[in-house]
Amino acid sequence: MTNINALNIIDILQLTNGVNDYANFPVTQVNDHMIRTSVMTESFYWHLHPNSDESFLVIEGSIYIDLEGRTVELSPGQFFTVPKNTPHRTRPRGERSVNITFELQNLETIQLNQ
Repeated sequence: MTNINALNIIDILQLTNGVNDYANFPVTQVNDHMIRTSVMTESFYWHLHPNSDESFLVIEGSIYIDLEGRTVELSPGQFFTVPKNTPHRTRPRGERSVNITFELQNLETIQLNQ
């Protein structure tokens, strides 16, 4: 599959400007990985990914990544990876955050009851 955004500048801040509801959409792909951006305005449910790590880079605002027994807070410019098979959930700190995620293109998500 050809990456339609290869050799193009992608302006994440322009893409997310004015988005004030939860949104998560693909931006581009790199080899077998999908790069997504999300605008978080509410908590995402507890889940895990059995076939892929998931990495987060905060662009605007801050997010919490809840893990079993631990919560990580990320601010703009900070990067964190959740290993595959690790239960987690994400939520914005405050009203809104903008994040980039890096994950396997065929990512599986399993919702958990926590």
